[in-house]
Amino acid sequence: MSFSSDEVNYLVYRYLQESGYIHSAYTFGIESHINSSNINGSLVPPSALLNIIQKGLQYTEAEISIGEDGTERNIESLSLIDAVLPDIVPQRQQQLTNSNNNSSSNNVSNNNSSNNSSSIVASGSTESGPTASSVSKSTPVVIKTESNDPQGSSSLLVTTSASSVNQQIPPTLSSSNSSNAPQPMDTTPSSAPTSGNSHIQPGTGILPEETLNNGDGLVEIPNSRVTVLKGHESEVFICAWNPSSDLLASGSGDSTARIWNLNDKSNAVANQMVLRHCIQRGGAEVPSNKDVTSLDWNSDGTLLATGSYDGFARIWTTEGRLASTLGQHKGPIFALKWNKKGNYILSAGVDKTTIIWDASTGQCTQQFAFHDAPALDVDWQSNTSFASCSTDQCIHVCKLGMGQPIKTFTGHTNEVNAIKWDPQGNFLASCSDDMTLKIWSMKQDKCIHDLQAHNKEIYTIKWSPFTTILASASFDSTVRLWEIDRGLCLYNLTKHSEPVYSVAFSPDGKFLASGSFDKWVHIWSTSNGQLINSYKGTGGIFEVCWNQRGDKVGASASDGSVFVLDLRRLPSQ
Repeated sequence: MSFSSDEVNYLVYRYLQESGYIHSAYTFGIESHINSSNINGSLVPPSALLNIIQKGLQYTEAEISIGEDGTERNIESLSLIDAVLPDIVPQRQQQLTNSNNNSSSNNVSNNNSSNNSSSIVASGSTESGPTASSVSKSTPVVIKTESNDPQGSSSLLVTTSASSVNQQIPPTLSSSNSSNAPQPMDTTPSSAPTSGNSHIQPGTGILPEETLNNGDGLVEIPNSRVTVLKGHESEVFICAWNPSSDLLASGSGDSTARIWNLNDKSNAVANQMVLRHCIQRGGAEVPSNKDVTSLDWNSDGTLLATGSYDGFARIWTTEGRLASTLGQHKGPIFALKWNKKGNYILSAGVDKTTIIWDASTGQCTQQFAFHDAPALDVDWQSNTSFASCSTDQCIHVCKLGMGQPIKTFTGHTNEVNAIKWDPQGNFLASCSDDMTLKIWSMKQDKCIHDLQAHNKEIYTIKWSPFTTILASASFDSTVRLWEIDRGLCLYNLTKHSEPVYSVAFSPDGKFLASGSFDKWVHIWSTSNGQLINSYKGTGGIFEVCWNQRGDKVGASASDGSVFVLDLRRLPSQ
């Protein structure tokens, strides 16, 4: 058996990414030269480091439980820290040996010591009892994994027999509806969708005869209504629908973005356009080998902007042609957005700056250097003003042409992961690793609402398109729907069992899609918090998004897959 430091470093890097420590993963990846290794990340399954640690812990427990005579002995479960302490394992082995010796001296009588032959029987019995090995085959083996408890105590992952220690018992999924929850605001748009663009209806979704009930109360979307798009060679961090057609864009760790054509029934995989992110080196173009982690379509769907860890933003046509390369950031770009007018692109980078770019020329119009740490997210308030957030815990509101922020919001006690203006640009929502969600107004310095309900980091937030309903996604495996007017949590959606990385409202605001690292995409009704449909992919879900008609949901995953859920109701037969 042999392994290299590159292999260890890659598993640690993946663990940091999967646990949500994106910025720690980035720093570790740079220092350990992950991009220089020849490891194919698409072949490494999720939770690889935890799985190999669990197997090592099982082996250590086996060392203790198996005696010198080959018999197995029942032992208390071993914690991960105990297993690496040099004195613990020998102590446990000695304790078991002493315990067995004492038991033997009390319970075993010698019949014939003169000729060195003996018959071992239980005290007061004429028959031999079961051997240690036969008992241990049904003895539960306890495997522990990383804690989900905010206090850090270890949590039970599996209790199973020794013969099936690799089989995981799925966690129980709790109900998401609360009888005490206040009534939600009306999320129905002023005009109902036409029959040609029928949406799923609460409690029904796809035609009943096409859905599958898995016994856990989940109504699963059948594979016949799912299109899996294969082509990426590494994790797919982001995906977004074109606002005017069924073109789906995706960005991956394989240093490419792709545009998938799902406008008709033709083969979307064959029709994919590969947008290779290259850099100039030695007078030639070579792949950047950096993650594409942000992308956004302009409002009329004619251009796609991408941001990469190579420090460049790029503009592409719908035919896959590179129109402009935007180079001013010194280091990875974490976020970028078009303004509504489509004349400017806004980006945020690890270099602590945000930049407004002229989309027609590809030139930097203004660079804003007000943060003290990497800028993580940006969002336009108008065509010329925007907000930015950072690991420095601050939020700045800036305006094109102004030399200083026009407003600065402070109050978070850890890095601010995401910010979003409501559709009217009146309220700014922010979420943080401090487990709080805050609502801000330009009319005052302190937050309007400080919403505290999640018990782990909040990764992202989204506004409903028609109301002041806000959705938050957290590493505590839950999604919450909030009514901001009153600062109330309407529903706590609890069907996920791993961190939730993405939420997205349907265009009419009636439905919410959520994607988690448990591989599930769930579709919820925003009017009552009920789960309507679900689909389990093959990798942890990084992003979910709705097409412009609200009848398809796209998702991107950690195993390199992209898939599309077709939620259209079929015409009656």
